[in-house]
Amino acid sequence: MTQRSEADPAAGAAILFDGVSKRFTRADGSELLAVENVSFALPCGRIVALLGPSGSGKTTLLNIAAGLIEPDAGEVRIAGRNRAEADWSRVGYMFQDDRLVPWRNAANNIALALEAGPSRIAERRARSLAMLDLVGLREFSDTYPHELSGGMRSRIALGRSLVTEADILLMDEPFARLDVQTRVNMHAQVLRLQASRNLAVLFVTHDADEAVALADDVVVLSPRPGRIRRIVKIALPRPRIANADAFFLAAELRAQIGDESSSISADA
Repeated sequence: MTQRSEADPAAGAAILFDGVSKRFTRADGSELLAVENVSFALPCGRIVALLGPSGSGKTTLLNIAAGLIEPDAGEVRIAGRNRAEADWSRVGYMFQDDRLVPWRNAANNIALALEAGPSRIAERRARSLAMLDLVGLREFSDTYPHELSGGMRSRIALGRSLVTEADILLMDEPFARLDVQTRVNMHAQVLRLQASRNLAVLFVTHDADEAVALADDVVVLSPRPGRIRRIVKIALPRPRIANADAFFLAAELRAQIGDESSSISADA
């Protein structure tokens, strides 16, 4: 693995992938190489999008970063520590679906993330209400998931990911099932929270428009096995909706991943 000096910016990264590869064994015993020799850094306080076609290993890399699966080769460091020594309370994970518990109200769904720790019920309640304030849903604290819109459910899931006071947020296409306008609204929520809390965000998407809207840097992955095709730094001012430069950059990225589809138009 790469030797890094203290002067190397990657040395202080929130997450560092260094030569990561992962294989899976199929039911028939054959092996599937999911990702190969992936190296990049998620700097503190920045948003990095993993962009690639279906099957390019985006979620595999996210799950390796979350400590859910082990790489077969290479290393992942969380805030400078190896996986065995990492402080996982600093890492929040927002899944593809909201995974709200139907028999818990909004406040108790957020508090669920705190129940593995030593906090008392009153403290968990106070912290979940504070997070509902942060995502703009305090008045819905006693409302159940079936009574909420898709966007509201996503905001609660986002709050649950951050209520542990995580400063690293992993997001696995959490807005893919939302309509266009709700997704744009959720992008604004993420950007507001990221700026206010100086979060490091690793965001998986196959949507080039979404990557351009949210990310500071886009890691473009090839089809399986996922390898880094290029890393694009995005210096465009936000918001990037209806920005011509953002539109053309997204088109270029779609060409890179061989996907001409788009779920967010430049004039949405």
